[in-house]
Amino acid sequence: MFIVLRHDRREIVHFNVTEHPTAQWTTQQILEAFPFDTAPRYLLRDRDAIYGKTVQQRIKSLAIEDALSAHRSPWQNPFVERVIGSIRRDCLDHVIVLNERRLRRILSEHFSYYHTCRTQLSLSKDSPKPRTVEAPDLGKVTAFPFVGGLHHRYGRLAA
Repeated sequence: MFIVLRHDRREIVHFNVTEHPTAQWTTQQILEAFPFDTAPRYLLRDRDAIYGKTVQQRIKSLAIEDALSAHRSPWQNPFVERVIGSIRRDCLDHVIVLNERRLRRILSEHFSYYHTCRTQLSLSKDSPKPRTVEAPDLGKVTAFPFVGGLHHRYGRLAA
């Protein structure tokens, strides 16, 4: 799995999965994550061998400053490590993944929940995409299922 996370709002900008990642595939993911002039100023990444010469050249061509974490130091990129752990605990530990297409669909649904409903303590108990507060007079509280009922968002349903 390849994930690009925006640190300020803990938003997953791009993700993709493959059974056999290559440097070319990773280069393509970077291009898809940052189309046109949306490239960030910095890219914090680990020292995985998948980031070969072609990936490093692509990062440089997008005018991104490449920041590497120390060897075997996952704590230097805590936000991404936390998201990956949450994906495992909140989603993948509870489903059976049959193939890449199904994993992609499950993750898409989970990220929809993650972005709009899952609260983050670091965001003052808000979700990556800010939510509005619903007034009590809007109706009865109802559960809206996400990821096939694995998670729920609770909101008011107008009568």
